[in-house]
Amino acid sequence: MDTGTTKIRASRPSRARALDAHCAAAVDLARSVAIELAEPGHVGEHLAAVAEDDRVVTHFFACLAPGYQGWRWAVTVARASRARVVTVDEVVLLPGDEAILAPEWVPWSDRLRPGDLGAGDLLATPADDLRLEPGYTGADEDLSAGSDRPGIVPYEMGLDRARVLSRYGIQDAADRWYSGEAGPHDPVARAAPAHCRSCGFLVPIGGTLGRMFGVCANAYSPSDGQVVAFDHGCGAHSEALAVAVQSQPDPPIVDEFGYDLLAASTSEGGGSTESSAGLPTARPEPEDERPD
Repeated sequence: MDTGTTKIRASRPSRARALDAHCAAAVDLARSVAIELAEPGHVGEHLAAVAEDDRVVTHFFACLAPGYQGWRWAVTVARASRARVVTVDEVVLLPGDEAILAPEWVPWSDRLRPGDLGAGDLLATPADDLRLEPGYTGADEDLSAGSDRPGIVPYEMGLDRARVLSRYGIQDAADRWYSGEAGPHDPVARAAPAHCRSCGFLVPIGGTLGRMFGVCANAYSPSDGQVVAFDHGCGAHSEALAVAVQSQPDPPIVDEFGYDLLAASTSEGGGSTESSAGLPTARPEPEDERPD
């Protein structure tokens, strides 16, 4: 009678695989197969025998091939139930715990770094690139007949492109430029007399990035033809001389701990004497001229 209850049996721990005696003794068979497949002299001593399953054992041999330090030849042998004949299943070269392995494979798009693109190289931009979003090309616009410059309005607005920078692409570019050599943290910018914001060689750029960046047009600047942040700077600032003149000179250094001894000189016929520094000093009166 079905009571609607389900009985759950406790799972038993799996027992350790027993090493089959016949398969474990087939060391010479396993070695001969490894030597047949490997280069001469590349199969070393027998390292271990591991039970893979019932009547299935893998023999490991040291690999002596140059460049494969720590690798092992693995020869798996097996036998049928109630049979004493051992046969070879497979032979592979496997890395050991101390094997020298190739670095993990990385897709080319992740390996690419700025400056890797050379002359004639083509870099395909994925269709789902987060830095881009669909733009406005004006292909669906009904242009007036006889116009000799169709699409001039979207072209001047900078929108005559299939894809444009997305919000993520703009932020990514701004972070990269601001934290790099075009930003305010570069050593050249730290030593500059003024920022690019007030430089006459700064060429404005449009779009959202134009709120923070411009292009340097000074041939003598290390940033000539490059995007620079408004608070970047260099020694080739257009007003560098004026800025240097307006800067306050260093205050004089006054020694407040030392002093000089000035010898007083006496002048005849006067009621006072002057020191060597030109300061008046009091002259003592004769005793007979003192009032009673």
